Amino acid sequence: MSTTFTASPLSPAKSRPNEAIAKETPPPFPFSLLTKCTSLRQLQQLHALAIKSRLQHHPPLLTKLITSCPPSAMDYARRLFDQIPDPDVVLFNTLSRGYSRSDDPIQSVAVFARMLDAGVGPDDYSFPTLLKACASAKASEEGRQAHGAAVKLGFADNIYVLPTLISMYAECGELNVARALFARTDGRCVISYNSMITACVRSSRPSEALALFRELQAKGLEPTDVTMLSVLSSCALLGALELGKWIHEYVRKNGFGSFVKVNTALIDMYAKCGSLEDAIGVFGDMGSKDTQAWSAMIVAYAIHGHGSKAISLFEEMLKEGIKPDGITFLGVLYACSHSGKVEEGLGYFRTMRGRHGVIPGIKHYGCVVDLLARAGRLDEAFEFIDGLPMQPTPILWRTLLSACGGHGDVDLGKRAFERILELDDTHGGDYVIISNMCASDGRWEDVNRIRQLMSERGAVKVPGCSSIEVANTVHEFFSGDGKHPQSEAAHRMVDEVVERLKSVGYVPDTSRVFHVDMGEEEKEASLRYHSEKLAIAFGLINTPPGTTLRVVKNLRVCGDCHSMAKMVSMAFDREIVLRDLNRFHHFKDGLCSCGDFW
Repeated sequence: MSTTFTASPLSPAKSRPNEAIAKETPPPFPFSLLTKCTSLRQLQQLHALAIKSRLQHHPPLLTKLITSCPPSAMDYARRLFDQIPDPDVVLFNTLSRGYSRSDDPIQSVAVFARMLDAGVGPDDYSFPTLLKACASAKASEEGRQAHGAAVKLGFADNIYVLPTLISMYAECGELNVARALFARTDGRCVISYNSMITACVRSSRPSEALALFRELQAKGLEPTDVTMLSVLSSCALLGALELGKWIHEYVRKNGFGSFVKVNTALIDMYAKCGSLEDAIGVFGDMGSKDTQAWSAMIVAYAIHGHGSKAISLFEEMLKEGIKPDGITFLGVLYACSHSGKVEEGLGYFRTMRGRHGVIPGIKHYGCVVDLLARAGRLDEAFEFIDGLPMQPTPILWRTLLSACGGHGDVDLGKRAFERILELDDTHGGDYVIISNMCASDGRWEDVNRIRQLMSERGAVKVPGCSSIEVANTVHEFFSGDGKHPQSEAAHRMVDEVVERLKSVGYVPDTSRVFHVDMGEEEKEASLRYHSEKLAIAFGLINTPPGTTLRVVKNLRVCGDCHSMAKMVSMAFDREIVLRDLNRFHHFKDGLCSCGDFW
């Protein structure tokens, strides 16, 4: 949808004079019940009572009814709105805000355009709501038009509008524009800092977010709970546990410890930084827990391979009367998938809509595909994707393709690959997986054809990148490159580690290196300097004996790196916590928490 905002002359924002409201004061009505409505039906019952009380046209009551409409009932809110003969800016803002939080946020643009057509001037609240809707819908064109309207009407530099503009451009993938707007601020506004820090987090630039946080502190600005949420998310993305612990202490000392959302972010941060024990500690100390807090802890157990504990906590959550949401079920389904609990997972999936009123989304369908595919039920997974009530995404077929590679089903893998190409032919990893599958089956003509197709489509495999935190600094390594200042030392350490491990039985796993023109030594060399090996070697060099090494990788860990990490944990008496694209691996005494099932 594209809506052009007209620049017609506007009257000042309409408001209802106090005297007029006083004359409209209705008979007694249970206004307090509006905030207690938990369903559309209850709201409709109160609306019926208002009609019986002849209050159906009373503006304050209609405003409260519209405000109380859940995001899923915006059609009903719109019908209520349409009954008002001369809506003012407050009512327009209320309807727009409702749409901005719904599944169809772009409708806020139509509401704003209707407001301008009605000659009602926007106020301080109109543009923030409109821009949040554009951000939620990733509607960059409408967002730019909204920006233009804000400039024309004198709101562009408003203390509430400018931060929302920064967030909108960042959400729409235009971080450079967001930075340019941020540069126009005087640097003394914590709201603008919050917007820019959040923008960096959502654009997967956590290091920049943390740099902005330090800048905010240096200027003597007081962070808010929103600041802490974004900073904790940055630590989670980086896997920076020590920095996260420092932030936790900052939270305690500065009065943020009572915020449920901040505690939930702490659980998420500790879980993603590899310290499940700390996540459990935060959860246990929380006085009040909402759905998000329970869900964060369930997900934490799931990604660390504690499927049974995740499921037990879910059952406890239900007994406590806490209503699960979509995130809760993602955690439960993930837990079942990664612990081989296929029937339990399918059972929970079936209860989502009927028993709990949670409509499955594409990520839930992806979990079911993964659940079936991991268990080797590949044909069922294929049929499940084919029978979805929505267009499957490439990720669903990609999940099946990866499982076909693990189970050696080349024919079904090729069918999944063909479906992927229909939707997205730019992801280099897909070509690599199917090429390796064909090579392992001796289908070299197919291998050559796939590699040629990959070249023609310009698809490039994402390079492996691993990070490790040492002395409160996060260090990044890419497979085979030498950009890090200690890259040479890390490479030499990898060589030393490999030779030491070979003396106790380590044999490089070259079974997944498919190059017909490569000898065994060349295949081994291609595996030796994977990014996680370099990060582990760097950690061995720069930390005292016995220190736990915590590594974060952007891709799935390969079999050879997994085997090597197990042996390093035994030979060097180190615990290694490795977070890859799918889950956590805790290596200790030559074993991994995943049980070699990942």
